[in-house]
Amino acid sequence: MILYPAIDLLDGRVVRLTKGDFSAVTDYGDDPVAVAESYAALGAQWLHVVDLSGARDGTRRQTATISDLANCGLKVQVGGGIRKAVDIDALINAGASRVIVGSLAVTAPEQVASWISRYGPEKIVAAFDVRIEDGEIWPTTSGWTQSGAEPLAGLLEHYAGSGLRHALVTDVAKDGALEGPNVYLYSNLTALRPDIAWQASGGVAALSDLSALAKVGASGAIIGKALYEGRFTLAEAMACLPSG
Repeated sequence: MILYPAIDLLDGRVVRLTKGDFSAVTDYGDDPVAVAESYAALGAQWLHVVDLSGARDGTRRQTATISDLANCGLKVQVGGGIRKAVDIDALINAGASRVIVGSLAVTAPEQVASWISRYGPEKIVAAFDVRIEDGEIWPTTSGWTQSGAEPLAGLLEHYAGSGLRHALVTDVAKDGALEGPNVYLYSNLTALRPDIAWQASGGVAALSDLSALAKVGASGAIIGKALYEGRFTLAEAMACLPSG
């Protein structure tokens, strides 16, 4: 399982939101490059970046900072407000190895499927923020306030033939809460579609959480607030999962 230490960027600062709420911001400093370099020095392979400024306003996309991060010796996957192919082009040109597409992955799956075919399955990550309702996994949109038109299992059928390989799923009830991930969710996903490399996001608070996610077949785990709050170090996480 690959570990993806996370940097959320808001106007050049490293922050974390609680459950996606811009009014619940915790600030961790103004030097994201130093943070990325520290992760690289510890042997991380990947960096997960969310451009919060770009998500709110595409004209404020932090492409220059993302380029700096991509030059820190890490492969970078980055998302936040991806709405057009030119957004993908700009991030790939800035050095991103993968581009994460969120809302459109739910509302316009055929469009995102065409991008996967165009750029290749290693370049695009489909990201799904989900709620569990009556045993069904429902994607959400509009800042997690609205449910998609169909459960995730049905939504994935729109990607048939596209080559979808990488998908990131966030349980919105867990994000930023340090309450542990929804391991049962990822167990279901890996059983539903073993051909997809599922990245787990939201709730990781302890090394045991990482072990549990690896055990159910998650291909990767996003770790953010737990690192910034000192629940464990990246070195400890890497040692816990030597293959990460």
